[in-house]
Amino acid sequence: MIMQHTAQLDKREIIDRFLQRGVLLSRDVFDRAADLHAVEEILEEENLGELLFLNRDIISLLDKRIFDINWQELEQARSAAEKAGNDHLYRKFLECAATGQSIEQCEKTISHEGVKVVFSSDKPITKKEVADFVGYYNARFKAIGALLRNRQELTGLTSVARVLNKRDRETVSLIGLVAEKSVTANNNVMLTLEDASGQIKVLVSKKKQEVYEQGRDITLDECIGVTGVCGDKIVFCTGIVQPDIPFNKELKKSPVEEYAIFLSDLHVGSIDFLDEKFNKFLRWLNGEIGTEEHRKMIEKTKYLFIAGDLVDGVGIYPNQDSELVIKDIYRQYELCAELLAKIPRHINIIMCPGNHDSVRLSEPQPRFDMDFARPLYTLPNALIVSNPSVVNIAARDGFSGFDVLMYHGYSFDYFISNIDSIRNNGGYDRADLVMKFLLQRRHLAPTHTATLYVPDREEDQLFISRVPDFFMSGHIHKSSVASYRNVSMICGSCWQSTTSFQIKVGHHPEPAQVPIVNLQTRQTRILRF
Repeated sequence: MIMQHTAQLDKREIIDRFLQRGVLLSRDVFDRAADLHAVEEILEEENLGELLFLNRDIISLLDKRIFDINWQELEQARSAAEKAGNDHLYRKFLECAATGQSIEQCEKTISHEGVKVVFSSDKPITKKEVADFVGYYNARFKAIGALLRNRQELTGLTSVARVLNKRDRETVSLIGLVAEKSVTANNNVMLTLEDASGQIKVLVSKKKQEVYEQGRDITLDECIGVTGVCGDKIVFCTGIVQPDIPFNKELKKSPVEEYAIFLSDLHVGSIDFLDEKFNKFLRWLNGEIGTEEHRKMIEKTKYLFIAGDLVDGVGIYPNQDSELVIKDIYRQYELCAELLAKIPRHINIIMCPGNHDSVRLSEPQPRFDMDFARPLYTLPNALIVSNPSVVNIAARDGFSGFDVLMYHGYSFDYFISNIDSIRNNGGYDRADLVMKFLLQRRHLAPTHTATLYVPDREEDQLFISRVPDFFMSGHIHKSSVASYRNVSMICGSCWQSTTSFQIKVGHHPEPAQVPIVNLQTRQTRILRF
């Protein structure tokens, strides 16, 4: 109690010192209390008389020695964004401030007609403990469990502990995370299912062919529902229930003719970057080549998605230098921005990072680092989001628009290698199988080792909470278009020729292919450049 009282006194003292300078403090600054002393030194050295409010974002600007900002305008933007509940708007203002634009200039760049960010992760990273991983999986169990509880196949749900105490041959249903999976001597699948009350074995017999095939594709750590019959400390499975996409998912269609283009994996800076083909695409997009039908289509194209790996990066894998034509990450993003600047201004560019971009590898990946990718933030028609993210497009009076789930696809490698039904039916040539697999589990990386991730004890940000209309990905460098329960699954192509690494792992890239969707009919064409 004495220590807590002392901490409160210190906090009041800090607040008083800043109040004397006319600066209000946000609660989040006390997470960076050590930085406040540095801020006080900056206020002593620099003339920042208009600085009225200090939060974690402004501390970050000051850390980067960005002082030439109209602080009053920025504070007004923060207040307006807060009242409107539009965090993306405020983030865009911060980006503008960091690139030296005035708020008035910024307002001209943030008007993305028909585009709304539904989800883009911007949570700050904090030190992680074991409790964060426990909380992360509890959050997943709670979220997916809520979906499963609505399934009529799982009537009379009970906990693992209660099942362990039930009599033999009694019918049960339960929900749990898959803690272990093995194959018995008789080639049956044995699962260990876990909930907050304990663990229990679940036997999936090869005699029940349909359930057995489903059981073979179960992956560790996914959340499933099980129906079965009790044995001695075991459940003999009669059914497996996954959260999945509802059968009655609406196939939305826009009331007007508009088009959306889906790209990924530009890899600017790579010695294998197909600059001639990409410039041909840009010429087509500007109506310089192509048919009259194409030109009419371009006029009605309003959205262009890029699902990560805009640049090839630096130090991504051993000896990458020998495969780079541009070895400077700053120059890679400069050239990328120069190319994207040629896209007509009436087209909204919506882009997220991938594993080659200048952000952490752990998912959710934040938006491109401002220090490295500053040129991208100056594009007036660009909207930059995290990986993964959800963006709503084409909404208008009487039409709710389309939700587009963007995910670069770093977890795809794991599931292509480890899930029999994917590996044996095309593997890297069948992005649609991986995407369907993830939609069925309502999660982008259900297995612990499928990708690096940031454990958040409050929520699992890789959980697919909102059923999308479009699921868009990349990463495997081969375009794919398919549909699953009225969700359009689109994997972007690439703009890089086959690399030595891809030959080793069995990739079969098909570069310079561009899926374009008519939002009025939901028909997709793949254009080849």
